[in-house]
Amino acid sequence: MRQPILYAEELWRRQRLWAVLLLAVGVLFPAATLFYPPLRAGSSNWIFYLYLPAGLLLGGGGLYYRWRSRIVVADEGITIRTLFSHVFIEYDMVRSIRVQPLDRHFQDARKRLVRTQFRPLLTRPALYLRLKGDEARLAYIGKKLGRQLYADETIALPVPDPESLSEEVSTRLPERVGTNQGGQRRRKRGR
Repeated sequence: MRQPILYAEELWRRQRLWAVLLLAVGVLFPAATLFYPPLRAGSSNWIFYLYLPAGLLLGGGGLYYRWRSRIVVADEGITIRTLFSHVFIEYDMVRSIRVQPLDRHFQDARKRLVRTQFRPLLTRPALYLRLKGDEARLAYIGKKLGRQLYADETIALPVPDPESLSEEVSTRLPERVGTNQGGQRRRKRGR
């Protein structure tokens, strides 16, 4: 099972208009200079020829980030892919999994880490993975994912359907005998 991380989707939704606008100006201005020669006479018109490659770069980069940024649940573990890196997390490292609104991840001092384009995602539910393991491995995961996704041994991932992803991951977690299973998941005592 794989789901996109909504940070990339939100960034693409906000930047695609600029990519189309740059492409349109980059195509229309050189075409206009062919039919209207006085436009060629200006010395500062060369800048419009950079609009087409800039539009292609912005659009291509946005699409690549959207395609690359996702969470993949497999039999071996969970792979979280971001723009420049990916992290593999074994199921033994997952302490707990839950679904909560994303704004719980950005409490108090961490509010400044939320970029303005991602503020609409704060009210949506997100998948929270609480990890356990040695400090070196957790530091490596934190470094690879960044402070926006990872804080205090917890990964917060805004995905389109966190409930189904949570169920999929929880079915693959190893059975934990003797741990606090809370509420209805607790085994009943024999009388």
